[in-house]
Amino acid sequence: MKKMLYAALVLMLLLLSACGNQEAGNESSEGDAPEDTESKEVNLYTARHYDVDDELYKKFEEETGIKVNLIKGEADELLERIKREGDATEADLFLTADAGRLFRAKDDGLFQAVSSDLLDEQIPENFQDTDQMWYGLTKRARVMVYNKETVTPEELSTYEALTEDKWNGRILIRGSENVYNQSLLASFIEIDGEEKAKEWAAGMVNNFARDPEGGDRDQAKAIAAGVGDIAIMNTYYLGQMLNSEDPEEVKVAENLGIFFPNQETTGTHVNVSGAGVVKSSKNKDNAIKLLEFLSAPEAQGTFAEANYEYPVNESVEATELLKSWGEFKEQDIPLSALGTNNSKAILIFNEVGWK
Repeated sequence: MKKMLYAALVLMLLLLSACGNQEAGNESSEGDAPEDTESKEVNLYTARHYDVDDELYKKFEEETGIKVNLIKGEADELLERIKREGDATEADLFLTADAGRLFRAKDDGLFQAVSSDLLDEQIPENFQDTDQMWYGLTKRARVMVYNKETVTPEELSTYEALTEDKWNGRILIRGSENVYNQSLLASFIEIDGEEKAKEWAAGMVNNFARDPEGGDRDQAKAIAAGVGDIAIMNTYYLGQMLNSEDPEEVKVAENLGIFFPNQETTGTHVNVSGAGVVKSSKNKDNAIKLLEFLSAPEAQGTFAEANYEYPVNESVEATELLKSWGEFKEQDIPLSALGTNNSKAILIFNEVGWK
């Protein structure tokens, strides 16, 4: 009798369990809202290697709860990696220096268009891709830096004037493989055409103090060593040297003057660091949020204060150091031209023997 009662009790419990599971299954399939499939992370492939960037990413994580996974490398290597990985790439956002590289990424089909009222509000149209494939985040000018003891600012005027005979053996600049120089020449092609751009490049080669070598800082140090008198550099390098922990770099920078060329004509050449959302991004919304954060006033001010770059957000003032260099007129050309004219610039460099 006890065995029969026990068996009946077990059967009843099994039936109740089955009914409960069925009801739970019905509730799950009919009543639950679909889950958000986007994770709380964003995968950033970046060619920028600055401490200030890392600090801003940490602040973004704190404010949003979105984890920034960093993959750092050289720009061209990262671009090739995204191409190779294809639709399986983990990359959500690609960030690099130079509009020419951003144009190349777009031209290779690696970016997707994004729409954001906040980005449009924070980033001027001339620092955006026309198809909203990429956005500039910081800007820098490529200027003349000169030895205060051997050159006066009154002697300086335009990039073109550096080809005059009086500057023979006095000019220092990086090599032709450098993308900053490629974009500089690409801007001249856009403004004056290929023939005049070629004349400028040939004239520069004739006036080199030495064969091009090293980076922008090396040109400044070569001035201090008496190798040449004028270098073409990006502004933020001079800011970094003036605030360096290396006293020798500070000493070099303090003996240099800065001059913004072409103020009476076409304006000084300006380029950007910027980013685009990768076509196969799995976290598109998070990538856009990071772009919005980096172009907001607080982050823009941090870029300027810590890395001596000019803000693209017009509501943010330049730092006191940047202001001390003076206001300047910028080239008025679409930044996409730095990409469309890149191959022509490389060809001209090769033709005139710019190593």
